Amino acid sequence: MIKIQNIYYMLAYAFHVLNEEGYKQIATEDFKYASDLLAAILAKGIAKQIKRGLNREYVGKTEAINSPVGKINVSASIRQDSMLKKQLVCNYDVFTENAYMNKILKTTALLLIRCSEVSSQHKKALRKTMLYFSNVDEVDPRRIQWSNIKYHRNNATYKMLLNICYLIIEGMLMTERDGSRKLARYIDDQRMHRLFEKFVLEYYRRHYPQLNASAAIIDWDVDGGEIEYLPEMKSDITLRHKDKTLIIDTKYYSQTMQTNILFNSRTLHSHNMYQIFTYVKNMDFTHSGNVSGLLLYAKTDEEIVPDKDYVISGNRISAKTLDLNTDFSNICKHLNAIAENFLLSPQSP
Repeated sequence: MIKIQNIYYMLAYAFHVLNEEGYKQIATEDFKYASDLLAAILAKGIAKQIKRGLNREYVGKTEAINSPVGKINVSASIRQDSMLKKQLVCNYDVFTENAYMNKILKTTALLLIRCSEVSSQHKKALRKTMLYFSNVDEVDPRRIQWSNIKYHRNNATYKMLLNICYLIIEGMLMTERDGSRKLARYIDDQRMHRLFEKFVLEYYRRHYPQLNASAAIIDWDVDGGEIEYLPEMKSDITLRHKDKTLIIDTKYYSQTMQTNILFNSRTLHSHNMYQIFTYVKNMDFTHSGNVSGLLLYAKTDEEIVPDKDYVISGNRISAKTLDLNTDFSNICKHLNAIAENFLLSPQSP
């Protein structure tokens, strides 16, 4: 479980724009459902984008018109007998706000307006913004091509808004009843894992700039330098301080531990341990012991949660749990303790 208010704080770290003055009031509101929180953020964000100006793009259009523009489509004009009406079928571009990004915003807003878990206050705010989208079409939310969306200087302000839309549409899985779409109540684990990872990285970037937090590429420690066909190793978060390095691999599961039914035992997911150990040993190719690894799990409702430290082949490998269902100040204390314990304390390895 995760405290709804903490989703806002995590988003605020992941998308710095939420720290702007217009969004700060949201942090003081009490939300029962994630969909209501995301509706509040989206309503504020769309309103701010309307003030900046909605993104426009050239959209191709083909129709029979009295005054030819663009390229005349002769074959279509003959086929439709448009010349009998003193018209010609033309292909031309229109500079319009009916752009793909705006279509996604409208589709997501209308989905939230129809969601029973969004408060009337935030539905009203979304409806108000939709008055400016009268010339914008909806799209099928299940067919949005997220990977085709490209950002540049002129539409950079849409990045946070569309990421919120992505979290709503893809993360809060839609169900259909009687032909109408509804949002599921909780954000799925896959999308929460990405948010969890981004939050931890940005937290250390903001509060511990001296640790040079990054999602670093780890080179394979191979003899002869031949790496063809070897997969890329990229850490979630790598922190460095002087001669010490900490590799953090964030995990967000509904079940943190794996169970061996035959022997009635519970252990960490084996592939998680193999992965973090591989990262550490390849980065510590000099065998200094100054590279440590941490599996950072989001706490679940399980009775047993990881909180262990091991020294394996000269390197510290740890598994810790971060409770996201507590006051955010406690989350900060835990993340601060990790930085102090692993890197900044004189006693740390």
